[in-house]
Amino acid sequence: MNRITVDASEVLRVAADVGKMPGRAVKEGRAVVEKGALNTKNQMRDEASGHPTFPAFPNSITYDIEYGVGKIEAEIGPDKDKTQGALGNLLYFGSSNNGPVLDVESGLRAEAPKFEKALGLMADKLLDG
Repeated sequence: MNRITVDASEVLRVAADVGKMPGRAVKEGRAVVEKGALNTKNQMRDEASGHPTFPAFPNSITYDIEYGVGKIEAEIGPDKDKTQGALGNLLYFGSSNNGPVLDVESGLRAEAPKFEKALGLMADKLLDG
Protein backbone atom coordinates (compact mmCIF):
# COMPACT_ATOMS: atom_id res chain seq x y z
CA MET A 1 0.00 0.00 0.00
CA ASN A 2 1.08 3.54 -0.61
CA ARG A 3 1.27 5.92 2.30
CA ILE A 4 -0.28 9.39 2.38
CA THR A 5 0.15 11.48 5.51
CA VAL A 6 -2.14 14.19 6.86
CA ASP A 7 -0.47 16.93 8.90
CA ALA A 8 -2.18 16.90 12.27
CA SER A 9 0.53 18.94 14.01
CA GLU A 10 -1.97 21.40 15.53
CA VAL A 11 -3.85 18.54 17.13
CA LEU A 12 -0.59 17.05 18.38
CA ARG A 13 0.25 20.36 20.05
CA VAL A 14 -2.91 19.92 22.10
CA ALA A 15 -1.68 16.47 23.14
CA ALA A 16 -0.12 17.79 26.33
CA ASP A 17 -3.57 18.72 27.62
CA VAL A 18 -5.22 15.65 26.19
CA GLY A 19 -2.48 13.53 27.78
CA LYS A 20 -4.33 13.87 31.07
CA MET A 21 -6.94 11.49 29.70
CA PRO A 22 -5.03 9.09 27.41
CA GLY A 23 -7.54 6.24 27.40
CA ARG A 24 -10.35 8.49 26.25
CA ALA A 25 -8.14 10.29 23.73
CA VAL A 26 -7.07 7.00 22.15
CA LYS A 27 -10.66 5.77 21.92
CA GLU A 28 -11.87 9.04 20.38
CA GLY A 29 -8.83 9.31 18.10
CA ARG A 30 -9.25 5.76 16.90
CA ALA A 31 -12.86 6.48 15.92
CA VAL A 32 -11.84 9.59 13.96
CA VAL A 33 -9.01 7.83 12.12
CA GLU A 34 -11.15 4.74 11.45
CA LYS A 35 -13.98 6.83 9.95
CA GLY A 36 -11.56 8.86 7.82
CA ALA A 37 -9.85 5.71 6.56
CA LEU A 38 -13.18 4.05 5.74
CA ASN A 39 -14.44 7.10 3.86
CA THR A 40 -11.18 7.41 1.90
CA LYS A 41 -11.16 3.69 1.06
CA ASN A 42 -14.78 3.83 -0.10
CA GLN A 43 -14.11 6.81 -2.37
CA MET A 44 -11.03 5.13 -3.84
CA ARG A 45 -13.10 2.00 -4.49
CA ASP A 46 -15.88 4.03 -6.11
CA GLU A 47 -13.41 5.82 -8.40
CA ALA A 48 -11.79 2.51 -9.42
CA SER A 49 -15.12 0.78 -10.13
CA GLY A 50 -16.62 0.13 -13.52
CA HIS A 51 -13.45 -0.40 -15.53
CA PRO A 52 -13.72 -3.55 -17.67
CA THR A 53 -9.97 -4.20 -17.71
CA PHE A 54 -9.58 -4.28 -13.92
CA PRO A 55 -12.97 -5.29 -12.45
CA ALA A 56 -11.54 -6.89 -9.29
CA PHE A 57 -9.16 -4.05 -8.47
CA PRO A 58 -11.60 -1.97 -6.35
CA ASN A 59 -12.00 -4.85 -3.90
CA SER A 60 -8.25 -4.89 -3.36
CA ILE A 61 -8.38 -1.42 -1.79
CA THR A 62 -8.28 -1.80 1.98
CA TYR A 63 -7.00 0.02 5.02
CA ASP A 64 -5.06 -0.91 8.13
CA ILE A 65 -4.93 1.02 11.39
CA GLU A 66 -1.63 1.08 13.29
CA TYR A 67 -1.08 2.27 16.84
CA GLY A 68 2.12 3.43 18.44
CA VAL A 69 3.33 5.74 21.15
CA GLY A 70 1.69 9.07 20.41
CA LYS A 71 0.20 8.00 17.08
CA ILE A 72 -2.75 6.39 15.40
CA GLU A 73 -2.33 6.06 11.65
CA ALA A 74 -4.13 4.54 8.73
CA GLU A 75 -2.61 3.05 5.61
CA ILE A 76 -5.07 3.01 2.72
CA GLY A 77 -4.61 1.51 -0.73
CA PRO A 78 -4.52 -1.64 -2.81
CA ASP A 79 -3.39 -4.85 -1.14
CA LYS A 80 -1.01 -6.61 -3.53
CA ASP A 81 -2.05 -9.99 -2.11
CA LYS A 82 -5.65 -9.51 -3.30
CA THR A 83 -6.90 -10.12 -6.85
CA GLN A 84 -5.58 -7.37 -9.16
CA GLY A 85 -4.14 -5.47 -6.16
CA ALA A 86 -0.70 -5.55 -7.76
CA LEU A 87 -2.07 -3.28 -10.49
CA GLY A 88 -2.11 -0.42 -7.98
CA ASN A 89 1.30 1.00 -8.87
CA LEU A 90 0.47 1.00 -12.57
CA LEU A 91 -3.04 2.42 -12.14
CA TYR A 92 -2.03 5.13 -9.67
CA PHE A 93 1.43 6.05 -10.90
CA GLY A 94 1.58 4.89 -14.52
CA SER A 95 4.62 3.52 -16.28
CA SER A 96 7.24 4.72 -18.71
CA ASN A 97 4.72 4.06 -21.50
CA ASN A 98 1.44 5.08 -19.88
CA GLY A 99 0.24 7.78 -17.53
CA PRO A 100 -1.74 7.05 -14.39
CA VAL A 101 -5.37 5.99 -14.78
CA LEU A 102 -6.51 6.80 -11.23
CA ASP A 103 -5.69 9.60 -8.78
CA VAL A 104 -4.24 8.10 -5.59
CA GLU A 105 -4.82 11.29 -3.60
CA SER A 106 -8.39 12.19 -4.56
CA GLY A 107 -9.97 10.23 -1.71
CA LEU A 108 -7.66 11.91 0.78
CA ARG A 109 -8.34 15.37 -0.65
CA ALA A 110 -12.08 14.77 -0.34
CA GLU A 111 -11.82 13.45 3.21
CA ALA A 112 -9.20 15.87 4.60
CA PRO A 113 -11.58 18.74 5.52
CA LYS A 114 -13.99 16.34 7.27
CA PHE A 115 -11.08 14.61 9.02
CA GLU A 116 -9.58 17.88 10.24
CA LYS A 117 -12.98 19.06 11.48
CA ALA A 118 -13.51 15.77 13.33
CA LEU A 119 -10.07 16.09 14.97
CA GLY A 120 -10.91 19.61 16.09
CA LEU A 121 -14.26 18.53 17.52
CA MET A 122 -12.56 15.64 19.27
CA ALA A 123 -9.98 17.95 20.83
CA ASP A 124 -12.68 20.39 21.96
CA LYS A 125 -14.71 17.56 23.47
CA LEU A 126 -11.72 16.14 25.34
CA LEU A 127 -10.58 19.50 26.63
CA ASP A 128 -14.06 20.53 27.79
CA GLY A 129 -14.24 17.35 29.81
